Amino acid sequence: MIANIKTNCKNLIKMNTKNLLLLIILFSFSSIQSQKKQDLEAIKKMCGCFEIDFNFAETFQFSNDSNYTKSKNYNAKALEYAKLIKDEKGHISIQHLLVMGDYVIKHWRQDWIYENKDLLKYDAENNWKYISKSKKDVKGQWTQKVFQVDDSPRYEGTSSWVHVDGKSYWENSTYAPLPRREYTKRNDYNIMIRGNKHEIVDDGWIHDQDNMKIVKNLENNSEIRLAAEKGLNKYTRVEDSKCDNAISWWEENKNKWSIVRNKWDFIYSKKNDISLRRSFENKPLFSYLFDENVTQKEEIGLIIDRFVID
Repeated sequence: MIANIKTNCKNLIKMNTKNLLLLIILFSFSSIQSQKKQDLEAIKKMCGCFEIDFNFAETFQFSNDSNYTKSKNYNAKALEYAKLIKDEKGHISIQHLLVMGDYVIKHWRQDWIYENKDLLKYDAENNWKYISKSKKDVKGQWTQKVFQVDDSPRYEGTSSWVHVDGKSYWENSTYAPLPRREYTKRNDYNIMIRGNKHEIVDDGWIHDQDNMKIVKNLENNSEIRLAAEKGLNKYTRVEDSKCDNAISWWEENKNKWSIVRNKWDFIYSKKNDISLRRSFENKPLFSYLFDENVTQKEEIGLIIDRFVID
């Protein structure tokens, strides 16, 4: 009798332990799915038509050069349409289009990939180093991959989205080329460490930046801080009708740029370091690809191949 009671108790404990483990697993899975759903909602809120206010200012200068001249404060406004062009499991792609009256310019692109293990780290002079991360290192994280106007690489980093106290934001620091606003004006530094924070707010989103201008010695890989910079870009949502020209332009040109992306995807899939020429026959890559007469897959592939250094 007593033996039977002991056996029944042990079986009950085993059953309760199994049920508890099952509940823990189910709760963990549910929590992960809930987090991922919030992440996706936050990322997609960066899509739409926005009036943008760009602001940048150097905040500290670390150079010992008495002749050092700081960058002038940069302020600009723009109208931009951010088009959701890919929405697959764990991969969101958003194409930005500048609207200048009747004229539309293909702008930057951002891809968000869930638990991505393959990254390209900028290494100065138009070189990117391939980095492979472990599954553990990127668990629950999203990689933001930022691309140039011609869909060549720019910078990327991986971090977790945070949803707390009614706020949703993603924060990361990564190496990047010089920003376009300084690319033709400054040659005294060759890397910008971008401190990026993307925060979703009621009327749009904010790109908050704490950047560092770096001089990298390519011979010994030493780095010197030149200056710090603060950036604050406010994206205020407006009616999509204000971006009708961009919406129409994309419909007319999306097939061509799909070919361009597919070519770059093939290059990225090799998981190698990437080095690019800045120009070919005195023309940058975007000048070739922005040509309205360039539309065929074979021609586009040959153009991009000219810029990739083997």
